[in-house]
Amino acid sequence: MMTTTIGLDLAKSVFQVHGVSSEGQVTVRRKLRRAELMRFFRDLPPCLIGMEACATAHYWARELSALGHEVRLMPPSYVKAYLRRQKNDAADAEAICEAVTRPTMRFVPVKSAERQAILTLHRTRELLVRQKTTLIRAIRSHCAEFGLVVPQGARRIFDLLQLVRETHASMLPEAAVLTMQMLGAQLDALAVQIRTLERRLLAWHRE
Repeated sequence: MMTTTIGLDLAKSVFQVHGVSSEGQVTVRRKLRRAELMRFFRDLPPCLIGMEACATAHYWARELSALGHEVRLMPPSYVKAYLRRQKNDAADAEAICEAVTRPTMRFVPVKSAERQAILTLHRTRELLVRQKTTLIRAIRSHCAEFGLVVPQGARRIFDLLQLVRETHASMLPEAAVLTMQMLGAQLDALAVQIRTLERRLLAWHRE
């Protein structure tokens, strides 16, 4: 009996497969390790594969599509309605298998590798900006312990670091100066990295 539709529950190392025939009969229900996944689908005639649009889903969708399969991604919240028994990997794969054939199901377009690379740029920039904000707060907090305060504003943090350099050792011990200098160096490095990412993003948008 030929498998025509598969629900694939994704994971980091062990994947759950649930397949059915065109008549709806279960043809395969098994776990696959990551190293086994491509070999399994390479040996399978082209079929419809459903997956939840979660982490790594776009990567696997591209890989499986390259083997000749039709891959459709679905929002996890939409798949949940088809879960008929206690949630586990096997039940999730079965629900995915059923959901992917529903005519009213909404699907998520598969992102290209280039598109995902741009999203990586965006997310990395957001992470670095959060780290920059954390560093600025830390520097302000540490300096305030020694009576060194400047007005609010991200740009004023450099005035504060200059104040650290100019403050006499009697007011600011050497250990504190060293700490501020280290944080200041990290702040400078983050600023360079953020500008680099922004230039890449700007160039991409222009293209």
